[in-house]
Amino acid sequence: MNLQQYGLQNFFEQQIDDSNKYILGRVTLEHKHSYRIVTEQNEWLGTISGKMAFESFARKDYPAVGDWVLVEQMPGEEKCLIHKILERKSVFSRKMAGLELDEQIVAVNVDIIMLVTSLNDDFNERRLERYLTAAWNSGATPIIVLTKADLCENVDEYVEKVQNVAFGVDVYPVSTFTGDGLSTVKELFRPNKSIALMGSSGVGKSTLTNALIEEEKMVVHTIREDDAKGRHTTTHRELFALEGGGVIIDTPGMRELQLWSTDSALDTSFSDIQALLLQCKFRNCSHKKEPGCAIQNAIACGDLEQQRYDSYIKLQREIAYLNRKADLQATLIENRKNKKLSKQNRK
Repeated sequence: MNLQQYGLQNFFEQQIDDSNKYILGRVTLEHKHSYRIVTEQNEWLGTISGKMAFESFARKDYPAVGDWVLVEQMPGEEKCLIHKILERKSVFSRKMAGLELDEQIVAVNVDIIMLVTSLNDDFNERRLERYLTAAWNSGATPIIVLTKADLCENVDEYVEKVQNVAFGVDVYPVSTFTGDGLSTVKELFRPNKSIALMGSSGVGKSTLTNALIEEEKMVVHTIREDDAKGRHTTTHRELFALEGGGVIIDTPGMRELQLWSTDSALDTSFSDIQALLLQCKFRNCSHKKEPGCAIQNAIACGDLEQQRYDSYIKLQREIAYLNRKADLQATLIENRKNKKLSKQNRK
């Protein structure tokens, strides 16, 4: 198999020592305790080595879909052991759903994150702001695809709404039913490029994946007619290689997206608000009732929506809370690691 077809880049090749006895591969599917890995020799089912398991303490220490890994084939079997994860170029993560503080890695080593949202009653600007913040934090470049354009009578109006919250991000309205806009999106897929699809349930990610691959790889379901909400169709993350080059990673729809460590990304997603903050008369402005507040002036004259500013404050507080918890968790993990290594040294 040609690994260039699976998105291999110099960034990863440079990490491999010529004297290394292991084989390079990419994780295309993640099961509960095993992984499907494509290599130049073949496609194997892999598990992590005992040494790697011993040295892994957090979710980021384990392979994820899109990872480049060094593996060793088990003699006489179509299986392999994973010995090392190469340094990641990008990581799209979110906080695991629920009360527990844990990272869920959605996709790694992608060049473009395709944020998919539909042109129906489920369209939500505030949710899009949240996805954009996470996408900028990943290290990949976000783009926005608006699906179901054939069912929308005012596509240009929706495009304008998106552009008002996604500065400098390319927007592509498409219809998988009529095919409109698909050719433009397909041009983004090139050899050595990896693209991941993200979005909530029912926005048409699986249908879009099938259209881009030109093969019925993913099962699709219709949305609920009463509220335009989607049903969970895709239940796992999977990487596919396109015939013309490049790969696409389809991901399950998310009911909620809780951010994971996104300090600088918030500045990028809300660059308009960041620019206004610098224009306030007082450095310690609370942006409530002070004279010369650029934020309140912008809201009063209609240059800034109150809802967008409220969304910014909400995400800012969420990130601050998450970072405090993450610092505590990092300390606990470090203590566990030291305790485990001390125990091993005594043995």
